[in-house]
Amino acid sequence: MSASLVETVDIEAPVAVAWELWSDVTRWPSFLSHVRLVERLDDRRFAWQLQLPGADKNFVAELTEVVPRERIAWHTVEGVHHAGVVTFHRLSETTSRVTLQIEYDPKGFVERVGALTNLDSALANYDLGEFQKLAETAAAA
Repeated sequence: MSASLVETVDIEAPVAVAWELWSDVTRWPSFLSHVRLVERLDDRRFAWQLQLPGADKNFVAELTEVVPRERIAWHTVEGVHHAGVVTFHRLSETTSRVTLQIEYDPKGFVERVGALTNLDSALANYDLGEFQKLAETAAAA
């Protein structure tokens, strides 16, 4: 039984800026609150360290699809099972929409947090808010 969450944020920044920030996986800890570290293993694989309430998790994720300025998809190859995709949509010259979709196994991914509490959704929402601030600051610079 898998669970999924979808969160969307509209950003006062062009798609190119949002893409630039998100496509550098090693920067994810700067806007993903529960990600402590992402290390590049090779072209497609990254080692992650997550900090969740009452549990630290490590896993290796592999990029399954990268379409510049459109989408980045990944899934885990070891550790907790989950898969995700983030898509970028141009709303205008200066605004874009970023949608994050994650499918996960609630037993493994948030066993102590509980998918039922919606904390995962709140986290994703908070993280997208952090990303929005980062992207808008970068766009304004």
